[in-house]
Amino acid sequence: MPSAHPDRVLTDRLLRSWVRCRRRAWLDRHGPQERRLWTAHRTLQLDDQQRCFVQLLGRKPQRGEAGCAAAAPAVVGLRLVGEGPGGLALQAHPPLLLRTTGSSRWGAHAYLPVMARHGRRLTREHRLLMTLWGRLLGEHQDASVGEGLVLAHGARGLEQEHLALGPGLQRQLDDSLPKLADDLQRSQPPPLVNDRKKCVLCSWRGLCDQEAAQQGHLSEVSGIGGKRRELLLDLHVGGVADLAAADPGALADALEVHGEQHREVAERLVAQARVQRDGAPQRIAPLPGQPLLALPELAAAPGVLVYDIESDPDARDDFLHGFLRIERQADGRWPTAAAAGSRYQPLLALHEHGEALLWQRLRRALARSPGWPLLHYGETEAVALVRLAQRQGASEREVAALRARLVDLHVRLRRHWLLPVSSYGLKGVAGWLGFRWSQKGVDGARCLLWWRQWRGDGTAAGRGSHHNLRWILRYNHDDVRATWAVARWLLEQDQSPPHQDPPAPLA
Repeated sequence: MPSAHPDRVLTDRLLRSWVRCRRRAWLDRHGPQERRLWTAHRTLQLDDQQRCFVQLLGRKPQRGEAGCAAAAPAVVGLRLVGEGPGGLALQAHPPLLLRTTGSSRWGAHAYLPVMARHGRRLTREHRLLMTLWGRLLGEHQDASVGEGLVLAHGARGLEQEHLALGPGLQRQLDDSLPKLADDLQRSQPPPLVNDRKKCVLCSWRGLCDQEAAQQGHLSEVSGIGGKRRELLLDLHVGGVADLAAADPGALADALEVHGEQHREVAERLVAQARVQRDGAPQRIAPLPGQPLLALPELAAAPGVLVYDIESDPDARDDFLHGFLRIERQADGRWPTAAAAGSRYQPLLALHEHGEALLWQRLRRALARSPGWPLLHYGETEAVALVRLAQRQGASEREVAALRARLVDLHVRLRRHWLLPVSSYGLKGVAGWLGFRWSQKGVDGARCLLWWRQWRGDGTAAGRGSHHNLRWILRYNHDDVRATWAVARWLLEQDQSPPHQDPPAPLA
């Protein structure tokens, strides 16, 4: 078959991007490559894939056509080409082929494709990619491929699942490939997706974030996902400016037909859009019975502990517990995180030390500051700490005392304030306040990558560079400092009367 022009070949990578986001696939081919950002997410996937393959094989695979001809148990690096519906040129590079029973043009053996699943369940992306690999591999080896092997790390070790590549998946692939080709031939990229929550994982997020801000895209308003945006578009509310200009009562009535939950949030959505339009925070009047102050626990506290966890969510491993201990100054004022009265204490959770030892270390860290409020941002820290205490046999009284100390700043902030931010995550809020992380472009995924690189094979002898560990500790230290920056801002607002304009963000 004559080779097709590279700009017209549909690859497995383009198919993967298209399943996730039509716009992403277009940008992969036509976008300005200098605007593409490096993300740790893809590197984490490749790392997970490598660990799965090593655990499955136990030996080094052979490469390419020669490996297949030699009946190698496992083969990497085989390039597959073929034709799709309507003569579409296809190309794929399955990461691993595993020898199986049967016969092929290489002899009394055949191969099936293998993938490593990142995440807890098979998705449409996994199924279509495997179907493409199976189809092209079947044509290449002159032996049909009826299934593929999916690997994943589970609680009990390596999980293996056989995915049948039946007629239903073949039809889905035949339906998807022409649509992918049509999207790639557009002169302009497809529109931004309705729900942009997963865009944080994409290498094109900077480009799309800029366009979303310029458009006043409704996804820029906190609380609006894909479904709610569709409802608002049906009501001719096309962007942030339209939402800010809407009448809250009329919008609530119009949304009520789609469910009471939409009616209940209408007023807040309009208020949030107005705050973002005007660029100024707005205090929320407390409901009857709610405290006037966001952080009443700190009114008489001698100090606080600021708490942040770094985790590997797929492995359900909370590998670092970081505390920032902040004492109130002699004059009664709260210091900055950089003041002499603050101290950072990281507790690394190594598997070989066991969970019981980790719990004892955490108990001692908490006991050094008895009764001090334990500030955190989001529910992750509270859930993880309480569950750890319960697993380690803490009494009901101790667990209740622990719960009483925990203060979720995210909940308090959302209860008392509207901010001119598109995301109420820690980075969005602390960034608006003027806080800057000391390591540029670092996020939780990069921190997790550093952890896996430092941990190595899990033994002391197999660990990586100590630079990775230092970078992790610095990132966690910045996280707790950012959390304290949010707490300090809330404390300053608690000290100003509600009828006054709130102070500007920290410089």
